Amino acid sequence: MTDAAAAPDTETAPARKLFIKTYGCQMNAHDSERMAETMAQEGYALTADPAEADLILLNTCHIREKAAEKVYSELGRLRPLKQARPGLRIGVAGCVAQAEGAEILERAPLVDLVVGSQAFHRLPELVRAAQEGARPVETDFPAEDKFAALPGRAGGRPTAFLTVQEGCDKFCAFCVVPYTRGAEMSRPVARILEEAQALADRGVREVMLLGQNVNAWHGVGPAGDEWGLGRLIEAVAGIEGIARIRYTTSHPNDFTDDLIAAHRDQPKLMPYLHLPVQSGSDRILKAMNRRHTGAEYLALLDRIRAARPDILLSGDFIVGFPGETEADFEATLEMVRAARYGAAYSFKYSPRPGTPAAEAPPVDPAVADERLYRLQALITEQQQAAQAAMVGRECEVLFEKPGREPGQWTGKSPWLQAVHATGADLGPGQIRRVRITQALPNSLTAELIDTPAA
Repeated sequence: MTDAAAAPDTETAPARKLFIKTYGCQMNAHDSERMAETMAQEGYALTADPAEADLILLNTCHIREKAAEKVYSELGRLRPLKQARPGLRIGVAGCVAQAEGAEILERAPLVDLVVGSQAFHRLPELVRAAQEGARPVETDFPAEDKFAALPGRAGGRPTAFLTVQEGCDKFCAFCVVPYTRGAEMSRPVARILEEAQALADRGVREVMLLGQNVNAWHGVGPAGDEWGLGRLIEAVAGIEGIARIRYTTSHPNDFTDDLIAAHRDQPKLMPYLHLPVQSGSDRILKAMNRRHTGAEYLALLDRIRAARPDILLSGDFIVGFPGETEADFEATLEMVRAARYGAAYSFKYSPRPGTPAAEAPPVDPAVADERLYRLQALITEQQQAAQAAMVGRECEVLFEKPGREPGQWTGKSPWLQAVHATGADLGPGQIRRVRITQALPNSLTAELIDTPAA
């Protein structure tokens, strides 16, 4: 029997199977990738079929409504698998794990381990402990740098996430992130650039810099001076092989002059920005503890557009926040019209236990539903207009994967729109010039107008 404390000999041992179900945001999607890379060193290969898995991980999100209940429902569906295969190990990871900890073990006896959002670098030792019969729970915010403990990044795809910042100090009244992800933490410049170089060496052409408040990132540079995100983008742009840079998600209060200048001066920084505002009403923004007004947000958009006129903007909105009146909602509609979004995401408010807003009297659910419908209709109208405006335009597309049709490939425009084109010489990682020929609700069709680079 293999010593549980030692990593398996992956050259001779048959690969065990790992199934990961990911809930929520891009940060969670990236965390799932890193979990898979970590467990690959333990001899686990990813599978899309939970029925053949030796280890199942639910990487959870606590942002949306009834997040925890969805996890327990999924665990209920997994119970027959666990009963049929006693050797199967099931883990709950991410923000629900961080928030509920050992309570998950009490409510769901089939769970073998719980690992929070800041401790998944310890996943191998937790899995080994579970295999020995323990039911470990790790939800501390460890002092060590989890990124330094993670394995090298896997290659094979032309795009990659790169975490530069985690946590949040904003304490918006509706949000659990400060409690599940902890305080704001910026990774050091040297380690970010080292990882970016490694990604470029593996063929990555585009990096998405990630953070809960990514533009709050600040780090000490090689000369001992403090850098902001704009300067970091400049340094990443200098890495040969990296052709495109994006970042998400930003907070309006952390948008600095050097970041606006980066949109003007760095051609590798793509002309797309996701900048949540949540409401157009100053009264509701104050109740949300957003610490900015609607006018300040729109003035910031004007400055960004002055630096990069072709930028496409997206945002987030919460409808039915406690105390929202029809006048408050009308201010949100006016905000959307003034901001001219190319895309936006909208949600009906749902309380999160432990947050300040959770105790406030709710808006009538029927009223909130009707307001959400009206807001989404306006957002859809703007998004379709942005899509239609692309027809006839030329742009460069980074192709990522085969499409559904023979010879078809799918990629992203500079504005993060999905683009489909057909060409016998297309392949992953190619950046090709196209002409947009058709606008669909969620994608664009294009024709190639160049030849592949030698």
